[in-house]
Amino acid sequence: MEKAIFYKEWVKTRWYFLLSTLLLAAFTGYCLLNVSRIVEFKGAVHLWQVMLERDAVFVDLLTYLPVLAGLLMAVFQFIPEMQQSRLKLTLHLPYPHYRMIAAMLLYGTTMLCITYLVSLSMIGICFDAVVARELFARVMLTALPWYIAGLAAYFLTAWVCLEPTWKRRILDMLVGVGVLRIFFLAQAPEAYNEFLPWLALYTLLLSLLCMLSVYRFKTGEQD
Repeated sequence: MEKAIFYKEWVKTRWYFLLSTLLLAAFTGYCLLNVSRIVEFKGAVHLWQVMLERDAVFVDLLTYLPVLAGLLMAVFQFIPEMQQSRLKLTLHLPYPHYRMIAAMLLYGTTMLCITYLVSLSMIGICFDAVVARELFARVMLTALPWYIAGLAAYFLTAWVCLEPTWKRRILDMLVGVGVLRIFFLAQAPEAYNEFLPWLALYTLLLSLLCMLSVYRFKTGEQD
């Protein structure tokens, strides 16, 4: 059954997945092109100096793109379920309801992780070749919360999309904006180092909110 669910989700989101992966890779490549230009014209020493003296990481353009990618993945995946009454039909299948939703969320999370890993791999390969390991770690640890925030945006948007009433959706949206703000309170490089494990756990727990919306849908809550 899981294979059938994954295939259904792939049919719905395959073009968005491919496009978002290409676009995020393109923006990442643009950031890294600037790094390459600095190294080419002024040398790696100048790059190190700028990174140390100005706390520059050169990938700031990517700050909110993982969040946008996660939000749109949930929209493309779950809005059709609600608009076309597919969720009602899905929940009538002879399969545990929450397990089915969990499989759908696992699919979306897997696709987003692939998209994010492409971008992070590009960053890692570029900086590992031109800067010391300490500076390489600084860039990666600075960027990692942005990608975790993308997963949080995915779970929160799925929560909103699956909610059966508009009044509650608006409230959920406000809560979601407040939650996502936590990931961007500090702009300094490596500001979230000590909290990364907690952010990851916190993000995984957000997936449970989707089950709350499904429960409300099953109990007949509607506009």
